[in-house]
Amino acid sequence: MRGFFRQATLVAIASLALLSAAAAAANKKPQVSTDNTKTHVAAKPHRVVIQVDQNDPAVMNLALNNATNVIEYYRAKGQDADVDIVTYGPGLHMLRDDTSPVKDRIKALKDAAFPSKIQFSACNNTKEGMEKKEGHPISVLSEAVIVPSGVVRLMEMQEKGWSYIRP
Repeated sequence: MRGFFRQATLVAIASLALLSAAAAAANKKPQVSTDNTKTHVAAKPHRVVIQVDQNDPAVMNLALNNATNVIEYYRAKGQDADVDIVTYGPGLHMLRDDTSPVKDRIKALKDAAFPSKIQFSACNNTKEGMEKKEGHPISVLSEAVIVPSGVVRLMEMQEKGWSYIRP
């Protein structure tokens, strides 16, 4: 019986040590490095996902303005930003090759974003629904990436800590 209590005590001590380490890691402050002149705090990544679900050029342009402003703001600070504009439902027209009223702006923004990253995500559920309704294949802009579901993409990006904007 004495061996059992010794083993149980060791397990309890080990468990407390693991819990203490986990709590310390959760409360850990950003790493700070110093050189001869300045102190630098490790920057948290700047990531934003922007929803477009309306076939409205004003909403599409506002989303592109938001993306441009984020990229330019952080560029001026010497930092990068990741932006994902997710389209679904009627908003898919933003990324349709045949109906996009903003395709020139999309190409220009894609070219100008570097070193920041911008992705244009097109909902495949919506695309397939439009193809069925219209009776022909739909092409998306070459700058777009087809994702299985726009809504799921938005949800998963937020679960990964991305900020969310709906213009």
